Parts: sequence; structure tokens; C-alpha cells
Amino acid sequence: MRDGSDFKQDFDSLVGRAGAPDIVNRRGFIKAALGTGFAVAVLPVCAQSVIKTDTVGLTTGEIILTVDGQKVPVYRAAPEGRTGLPVVLVVSEIFGVHEHIADVARRFAKLGYLALAPDLFVRQGDPMKYGTIAELYKEVIAKVPDAQVMTDLDACVAYAKANGGNVDKLAITGFCWGGRITWMYAAHNPNVKAGAAWYGRLVGDKTALTPSQPVDIAASLKGAVLGLYGAKDDGIPQSTVEQMKVALAKGGSKSEILVYPNSAHGFHADYRAGYVEADAKDGFARTLAWFKSRGVA
Repeated sequence: MRDGSDFKQDFDSLVGRAGAPDIVNRRGFIKAALGTGFAVAVLPVCAQSVIKTDTVGLTTGEIILTVDGQKVPVYRAAPEGRTGLPVVLVVSEIFGVHEHIADVARRFAKLGYLALAPDLFVRQGDPMKYGTIAELYKEVIAKVPDAQVMTDLDACVAYAKANGGNVDKLAITGFCWGGRITWMYAAHNPNVKAGAAWYGRLVGDKTALTPSQPVDIAASLKGAVLGLYGAKDDGIPQSTVEQMKVALAKGGSKSEILVYPNSAHGFHADYRAGYVEADAKDGFARTLAWFKSRGVA
């Protein structure tokens, strides 16, 4: 794998520093517009660290897809007026499609991608409003079926195909909850060429809503996934990372896992205290190199 160092300058040139955006009124009640604000459960935000990527030269904002009768909001970012774009699905943490996730989409768009970040919790509730992570998980996240998520992501791919995206160049990336989904969707959709899973859970209970885990589908991966993990992550023990490495090797997968020794969970999340700038930038650079090496650029 290329080390990605040649992409660091591109990344640095994309972003500036700014505080969090204002909360706005949308759909008749007070909530953050898709791609703005932060969940109550993660406040206060480390505003001095929040990266803000501008929209110059981009088409950005919310679109609505209808999936099995349900309206699913999606944050879209793409180079203005261009078609035939490589496509990247951006899958959020449990906190939904907030400012950080939208900014990640804009970073990809600045580099020539059609980036789509769907609200995968729309049927279960608004993750922005819950005051604690425990409450959010119980009331929303624990009720989200993998099958529903796969269908919504399939709808995003169909939208991309019909709206300027080249789905022969399809990638996916996700963070925390979305990191797990990255592994799962790469197994679900054989057209995914590359993925980047940031600190996504690898093992866990099998339930009606989550009938398998990344370690179970490692052998069936068609696209190559780059796993980005922190050695100090208390929620994802290194023993499970090693278990996943063994499963990937046994299945002959071209996927790889990289562990950052000085990082804990959420090290890419620039709005949180656990942000590690050097590892976040390195991981993003490696993601770009990983995608490019597999023809998604």
C-alpha cells in the first residue's frame, strides 16, 4: 500500500479552522439542519479544533431519497457542474449527520468525489436531541436493523448512478458505528471497490437486527477495506482487532488494518477531546491513497 504522504498537502490545503455553525429551524421544529450543529450528547464541542471546509466550487446540501416509502435525507457534496465522478458513501457515528460528517463529505468533494452522507437513523429518531450517549443508544441506535441500513445505502448508490456518479468507482467510509457499517456494506455490495473503516466495532452479539458482525463476513469481502484503529481504544480491545486480522487473512482478503499506538476512540473527530490531529490527517491521507490504488479516484 502507498503510504499516502503525497496526499497530506492536498488535505491540509482543503481545510481551515472555524467554530461550530448555528442551529437552525427546519421541518417545523427546532433541530439542526442536516450537516450542521452537533448532538447534545457530545457538547461542549472543542470549537477551536473544528475543521471547516468551504463550499467554493461545490454543490452541497440536503437531498431527499424515498426508500420503501420512507423519506431519507442525505447530505450531498460534489464538484459543481461535473459528472462521471467517483462515489464515496460517508457513514456517520451514532450522532448522525452533523457538521463533522458534512465536512468530511466536503473534503472528498473538493478532491473530485460525489460524497453522500445519509441519515440512517431517520426512522428511529433524531440522534441530535438526546442528552447522553446511553440514552441515544437505547432509544435510537439499538433499534436500527442492518438490513435497513444496507437498503438505504443501496438507494444512495442508485441515486449516484443517476446523478453524475460513476458507480464503477464506488467507495465507502465511516466512523465508529459507521466504521462497522463500512465493513458490513463492503460485504453486502460486491461493487464496492474500497472502504475505510474508522474505529468500527468488529465483534459482538448476533441479534435479529444485527445477525452478523465484521469478523463473520471477513472472508466474503470483495472490495478491500482499510481499517483505522487506535491502540488506546477502550471500547475496541486490541484482541478483537487481532481476531479480525486473522479472519481477513484466512479469507484471503486484500483488506488491511492499521493501528495508531497513541490514539484512542474517535481520533478523527476534530470536534471532540479525543481528536489526534497527526493521526487523523495521516489516516485521511492513507484513505485517499487506498481509494486511488483501487481505482476509486
